[in-house]
Amino acid sequence: MMITGAQCRAGRALAELSREVLAKLCGVEETIIERFERQLAVPDDTVIAGIASGLEEAGIVFIPENGGGVGVRLKFNASETKRLSTLEGEGGRAALDDVP
Repeated sequence: MMITGAQCRAGRALAELSREVLAKLCGVEETIIERFERQLAVPDDTVIAGIASGLEEAGIVFIPENGGGVGVRLKFNASETKRLSTLEGEGGRAALDDVP
């Protein structure tokens, strides 16, 4: 998957990773990540794929262009998914309100 420098920076922030930690996760030099995020250089496709893989290991999901733009989000773990399912099911059946 091809990601942008902005997605890399945002993903790192969401996962609360320093550039140093991401560099160790993906085996890429920290300066390459910094230059990529600051849009000073574009690494080759294999390096970008390695960075994306490292971020995915840290729980980042990349959102492709869908008319609203590319982005990133954190994965939900099993506990969060169950909690969200419970919250969505509270309050009974969804229906139209009588309130104007």
